[in-house]
Amino acid sequence: MQSETILFDALRQGLWIAVVISFPVLAAALVAGVTVGLFQALTSIQEMTLTFVPKLVAIVGIFWVSMSFMTQTLVSFLQEEIVPLIAGG
Repeated sequence: MQSETILFDALRQGLWIAVVISFPVLAAALVAGVTVGLFQALTSIQEMTLTFVPKLVAIVGIFWVSMSFMTQTLVSFLQEEIVPLIAGG
């Protein structure tokens, strides 16, 4: 019973870390998509590359800026939670 609790707690924390790590990229895609959609609605320009390129640039830019945060969060989770579970401590 105790091992199931530890496993479910590690799984819950892992899912939360996944949400925290993915939030900046998803937020950038949302903001870029809404901005471009609003621009297209106001100007009646319906160009497919106009929706794709700004979102791609925003996602890559935010990913590049927040990469150290993502790496530090994931490494600390692995070192503090997963490695002790594997090692049996």
